[in-house]
Amino acid sequence: MYLGIDHGTTAMRFATGSGVHRIPRREARTFELLELEAVGPVAAIEGCALCYSMGDGISAITPIERVVNRGVISQEGAGEHTGGGTRVFDVLAASGIPTVVVPGLHRGSPTDPRFKAYSHQTSPEKLGIAYLAVLEHGPDVVVSDISSNTVSLLVAGGRAVGAFDACVFAPGSRHGALDVDAIRRIDRGEETANEAFLRAGVEFTQPEAERCRTVAMFAAMECAALLLLAPEARVVLAGSLGPVVADEVSALLGRPVAVHDEWAAARGLSLLARDVFAGADEILGIPVDR
Repeated sequence: MYLGIDHGTTAMRFATGSGVHRIPRREARTFELLELEAVGPVAAIEGCALCYSMGDGISAITPIERVVNRGVISQEGAGEHTGGGTRVFDVLAASGIPTVVVPGLHRGSPTDPRFKAYSHQTSPEKLGIAYLAVLEHGPDVVVSDISSNTVSLLVAGGRAVGAFDACVFAPGSRHGALDVDAIRRIDRGEETANEAFLRAGVEFTQPEAERCRTVAMFAAMECAALLLLAPEARVVLAGSLGPVVADEVSALLGRPVAVHDEWAAARGLSLLARDVFAGADEILGIPVDR
């Protein structure tokens, strides 16, 4: 049995071939290994794939015992730190369960160099979604994970090409890119850049009647931009808002979209763990460091 752990924006999600389990991130601060019994016997776990925060401190899928600073450059940056993901990482590191840490995509990753105009492209759980999408839909996919924030990623020929991170393009329900008003508030000292990011989603910027339509439009625009590089790719939506905006995204793109649920990342990571521990040298073009 293989375990995938998704360090999501609002919750830690755990998946094996036999079950799924969700723990809100703040509650995960008291996580204990026995809680994994919710997805199967702990003694039966042969391997785990784990992601943590932005994953920008590593460029390869790496054994957890060889990862420094949990695989991140710094805890500072765009996002909310609660301690739940840290607790889960440290418990798995001490557990003896064979575990690999999945990197995010960033300037050190083997992606199209044009995407490296930005320092960071996506956090690592999106690779879990993309891996599941490739296994189910083929080697050419555009994945848009739409929830508290929106991140879209392109895989072509089975390799990760690049992605748009949450602070670059499309807003989600809570987080988004910094516009001129946000920059002015930051310059006036009214809030930090991270606080502005955490309040740039449509819940803070749009009337309720326009929120889903706005998210759908920008998510479709991200997908359309990535389709420029792989016009025949299958579009796959994930995240809590994926099913909500799927029809409108499909209409805007003029093509059908597949929809995955909130467990896509954890399930994909469990399959990634299965294949890494079976001897895979790379996943989506990301090397496996042994």
